[in-house]
Amino acid sequence: MRKIETQMIAAINNNQNWQNANTSVHYNEESDCSIVRLHGHKIAVIDDNSVTISNAGYETNVTKSRLNVIINEFCDGKTDGVFQKDFQWYIKDNNNIIPFVSGYVFN
Repeated sequence: MRKIETQMIAAINNNQNWQNANTSVHYNEESDCSIVRLHGHKIAVIDDNSVTISNAGYETNVTKSRLNVIINEFCDGKTDGVFQKDFQWYIKDNNNIIPFVSGYVFN
């Protein structure tokens, strides 16, 4: 895990606002959730019950890396994740593989 991703996870776990380079976390007290942005685009919303992911239209290795770090921390990293095969993105949820959909919710 990259240093910036470690800092991102710490900010989410501590319900803190944080920003470094191209990644930011905003904690919303009213909805009790953390919003993660990459280059200003919302890529994840994390609350106590779910993780919602998006690639914001950018299928990059950095986006995929940030999403997988979040999924590994707040979901089951062994059965859940985002991966690419033959230039297509996929979501693995409880070992079920589906085409990538922005706004997908892991419960």
